[in-house]
Amino acid sequence: MNIYVETWNWFTDPVHWSGVYGIPHRLFEHVEYTLLTVVLAAAIAVPLGLWIGHTGRFRQIAVSGTGAMRALPTLGLLTWVVLWQGVNLTPVIIALVVLAVPPVLAGTYSGLESVNPQTIDAARAMGMTEWQTLMRVEVPLAMPLIIGGIRSALVQVVATATVAGYVGMGGLGRFLFDGIALRDYPQMLGGSLMVVLLALVLDGLCAAAQRVVSGEHVRLAANATV
Repeated sequence: MNIYVETWNWFTDPVHWSGVYGIPHRLFEHVEYTLLTVVLAAAIAVPLGLWIGHTGRFRQIAVSGTGAMRALPTLGLLTWVVLWQGVNLTPVIIALVVLAVPPVLAGTYSGLESVNPQTIDAARAMGMTEWQTLMRVEVPLAMPLIIGGIRSALVQVVATATVAGYVGMGGLGRFLFDGIALRDYPQMLGGSLMVVLLALVLDGLCAAAQRVVSGEHVRLAANATV
C-alpha cells in the first residue's frame, strides 16, 4: 500500500484521536513546550537586548555569544542536561531555551540599533529621560525586528521541540521516535506533517501580529516625538 494512503488511514483512525497518546493531546503538549520555551527565552533575551541596544555595551560579546549558542547541537545539549538533571521536562526546556535566546536577543538589540540617532536626539531634546526615550521611542521603532526575532525563535522551537520525544516526554516528537522504534512509517510521516503544519500556522499568526503591532507602535513613536 502507498505510504501516503497508509498515512491518511493513520490520521483517520479514531484510535489516534483520543487518550493521552492521541493526536490532540500530543499537539497540546507540543504547543505547551513551545510557548513555555519562547516566554522564558523572551524574559531573558528581551531585557538584555534592550540594555545592549540602548547602551551599546558588550555588543561584540553578544554577537559572539549568540553565534556560539546557535552552533550548539540541541540533541547533544539535551543529552548532557538529562545526564545532569535526570529524565524530566526540565532538560527539554533548558535545551530549547538555549536555542531560542539567540534570535530573540539578536532581534532586540539589532532593532534598537536600527533606530535613527536623530530621532533619539530629538526625544532627549524634548526633555525625555533615558527610560522614556527607550520605552516611548526606541522600542516602538524597533518593534518590527523584536517581533521578528521572537517569530524566528518560535518557528525554530516548534521544529526542534520534537527532541522531547527522545527522552520519553510528550509532544509530536513521540510520533517520530515511537515510529522509528516500531518502524511505523505512516506514524512518522504523520508526526512530521503535523510539525510542519503547526510551524506554518504559528508563523502565519506571528506574521499577522507583527504587521498589526508594528504599525501601531510606529504610530505611537511618531506621536511621542511630535
